[in-house]
Amino acid sequence: MKLMTKELEKKFAKQGDTSMKQARDIKIIAKYFNPFGAGTWYCFEYWPEDRVFMAFVNLIGPENAEIGTVSLDELQELVIPPLGLGIERDLYFGDDHTLKQVMDKVHKGVHV
Repeated sequence: MKLMTKELEKKFAKQGDTSMKQARDIKIIAKYFNPFGAGTWYCFEYWPEDRVFMAFVNLIGPENAEIGTVSLDELQELVIPPLGLGIERDLYFGDDHTLKQVMDKVHKGVHV
């Protein structure tokens, strides 16, 4: 599966720098997930020159979810046992979720 598309790059560029925005004003542009277990990345900013996202990441559980950077290359290189599949992009997530909505739901233990 292709994790980054030209359409997504345009959406990330349109949102731009989010460092001065409130969580309620930041759109989640792409959601990536481990199809076999824990690991979800809600990406809202992208630096194409470094191929790095800013994302809200839930790897272990809601109590440990946090905002940080994620390498697109590392996501693409991950191979998950037992079938050797990789990280997938949620094609049905849409771009109508804000960072605040996602954070609130994840911290409450609600699957988003």
